[in-house]
Amino acid sequence: MNLDFSPQELQFREEVRQWMRENAPPDPAGVKLGIPLDKATQMAWEQRLASKGWLAYTWPKEYGGPGWTVTQRHIFEEERAAAGAPNSGPFGLAMLGPVLMAFGNERQQQRYLPRIAAGTELWCQGYSEPGAGSDLASLKTQARRDGDHYVVNGQKIWTTQAHWADWMFCLVRTHPDVPRQQGISFLLIDMRSPGIEIRPIITIDGHHHLNEVFLTDVRVPVENLVGQEGQGWTIAKYLLTFERTTIAGVADSKYEIGRLKAVAVRHRVDGHALIDEPGVSERIAELEIDLLALEYTNLRALDRLARGKAPGAESSGLKIRGTELQQAISEAMVDLGGQDALPWLSTEPAGDPAFDSATVRYNFLRASSIYGGSNEIQKNVIAKQLLGGGH
Repeated sequence: MNLDFSPQELQFREEVRQWMRENAPPDPAGVKLGIPLDKATQMAWEQRLASKGWLAYTWPKEYGGPGWTVTQRHIFEEERAAAGAPNSGPFGLAMLGPVLMAFGNERQQQRYLPRIAAGTELWCQGYSEPGAGSDLASLKTQARRDGDHYVVNGQKIWTTQAHWADWMFCLVRTHPDVPRQQGISFLLIDMRSPGIEIRPIITIDGHHHLNEVFLTDVRVPVENLVGQEGQGWTIAKYLLTFERTTIAGVADSKYEIGRLKAVAVRHRVDGHALIDEPGVSERIAELEIDLLALEYTNLRALDRLARGKAPGAESSGLKIRGTELQQAISEAMVDLGGQDALPWLSTEPAGDPAFDSATVRYNFLRASSIYGGSNEIQKNVIAKQLLGGGH
């Protein structure tokens, strides 16, 4: 997509591009091929960004961000992805940060936001439960008030990076005898607290991203309540609009399509380029057209944020189309790779490097249309927000 950048924005783009060229981490784990970083490498990268003041790049200056415009954010995301540099963890930066700015008190903002912006504390999200995934309002984790603490008991599941996290923002039920949305509260829980047990879940891509988290008589100070008791559902919906916007992954999809085009040009089949095979160039063109439409929609959502408005129904639309596009790109890479895409978690290259982890990435992205609220549920959200009715 070609935007009409001002001279200052072009200068900013060159600054970001040069910095990424000099500072993007080496790729021993194959991040550019879809293999996740380990915790130490991820934190080192985020702290390098923080030292430049660019980790919390969507935040306003008063909370420790650079105060960039929508266009600057767009440029940064494009240049970061184009450099093959990894994404930052979204839980503190893109989810909890905006919540604390909107609902947190001054003590909470001063305690947590600087550490998130510095990349020194990692967060995870305690939302889903075995019986409460897309139907999140049916969650059962209880928080009983006991003096100046809540005593929390329950189980969370599909908790990304809980094994890395220092803290978890968590939805709990503080009022069991009221309508279910009205009885939910939003707590900040120290993951080093007694009574927390973390069990790994190995996903179909063969990696450990997810966990079960069991909470048994975990004592949480009342001062760690964000907002008011019973306000958790309002806060959760606010947070999820930011999560779903980030899940769209426009810049990374642009990078992945670029990889797909490059391998289609250089890979040879019976003496000619793969891109000259029937239907290949048309398939890539269709993906690029879908990406262009998604990118324009994403920019409109960013503009809404810049004008001080929370994302609306478009965040669910971005989540649906963005994850569908990610899946379609990964499926195309597997299809074009053929037998070269077959090796499973092999350390021995089988063919073109772009195909070596194609099946791993394909399998991981099967979950993208589920996490953050399944795409089927997002269609209901869009209908309710645009047509009225529901909560």
